[in-house]
Amino acid sequence: MVKKIMVVTVCWTVLFAAGAAVAEQRYLGIVTGNLKGTAHQIGMDLKALFKRNNIHLTVFNSSGSVENIYAVYQRPGNHLGLVQSDVLSFVGKVNSDHRLRLIADKIKWVFPLYDQEIHILARSTIAGFGDLEGKRVAIGHAESGTFLTSQLIFEISGISPGQMPAIDQLDALNKLRAGEIDAMVIVDGAPIERLALDVSAADDLHLVPVTHDDIRSFYPASLIPAGTYPWQASAVETVSVKIVLVAYDFRNHHCRTIGTAARLMIENMDWLRFNGHPKWQSVDLKTTLKDWERYKCADLTVWDDLEVDSESSRVRKPNPVADAIEAMFLR
Repeated sequence: MVKKIMVVTVCWTVLFAAGAAVAEQRYLGIVTGNLKGTAHQIGMDLKALFKRNNIHLTVFNSSGSVENIYAVYQRPGNHLGLVQSDVLSFVGKVNSDHRLRLIADKIKWVFPLYDQEIHILARSTIAGFGDLEGKRVAIGHAESGTFLTSQLIFEISGISPGQMPAIDQLDALNKLRAGEIDAMVIVDGAPIERLALDVSAADDLHLVPVTHDDIRSFYPASLIPAGTYPWQASAVETVSVKIVLVAYDFRNHHCRTIGTAARLMIENMDWLRFNGHPKWQSVDLKTTLKDWERYKCADLTVWDDLEVDSESSRVRKPNPVADAIEAMFLR
């Protein structure tokens, strides 16, 4: 009888401990980019870091920044997202669209992270940026940050490609190899896995410098060092755009978990730099973002003042950010 009581007690203890462990496990989701992009790898690095500290991070792939900002605003489970700063700027400045005003009011930045270089991959017949005039240039899926950035750099420079198909990277790369387009734009942090693994010297492709003065008045100058990709012999001058970690936590639902995640990033930058993508080497978490409000739960000093509620093949879906970009540039 005593033995049976002891067994029951042990079982209840194990079950209680298991239940406590489940209760302590915290869950977040982050929407990143395509599976061979740097943003997705950054998400996977954060997943590995958070797992060591009992936070389960689900990493979602996506078409890119335009999809991501709306996903964080609108989709349950997408608590965090990686979004280009020019997409944030676009959303914040288009006051004529009430849907974008709502998104701008709710989406907050956690940390500016790393620079994404503008890569223009082209056939050997394209020597400089000006040679893209009248050519066929793929500019990324309509929900990618590449799509907006491409529209902006051609608008700013006055260079007008003859065709700008809005297709994803894989499709664009296949068409570029086949001679069906002349160039493709990719906005992502170097080195990009797709360019490192899926392009070779035999493809006879190269990166086009982006040195146009008007573009550089809008985007900061950057450099893709020689040898960043196995087939790239020389350094390439270009420009870049910052990628930003953003959040929208409805009624502070995941405030403490996101705050803990922010603290873990601050305390473990050495771990991320040693174990993660090379872009972590350039991340400075003390950087701030102008003209945009910070997510208050990333500031651990405000926790005590917050009332936290209790927890409760791609087809393009409606997205007011993508609609607004298309309305402005494809009129």
